[in-house]
Amino acid sequence: MNLNELADRYVAVWNERDSEKRKRQVAELWIPQGEHYVESRKVVGHDALELRIIESHNEFVRDAGNRFRAVPGARREGNVVAFYWEMLPANADTVLGKGLEFVVVSDAGKIVQDYQFYPA
Repeated sequence: MNLNELADRYVAVWNERDSEKRKRQVAELWIPQGEHYVESRKVVGHDALELRIIESHNEFVRDAGNRFRAVPGARREGNVVAFYWEMLPANADTVLGKGLEFVVVSDAGKIVQDYQFYPA
């Protein structure tokens, strides 16, 4: 598994504008009962993950005109992959925010659990 590719694919789903592509990306990245944790919130399963991503996308990408990108240097320890991501304006490289992701992956490389820390 290429760790930076996993991070790039993870971030791409949060930027995706096309709902069918986003749905496909969620299914490709997470196991069917994949979990996502952010602050005190927990979502489980593809449908809930997709809704969580849509909420974030609408707030930060669609409405605020930003984009997300993965920071190179993803690392793995056992079945946990850690990487940073950044939020930037769509047409600039000024970092507006930064987050840290810890994802537990299956042997097949799909996300089982996803822990998001923002700001990092």
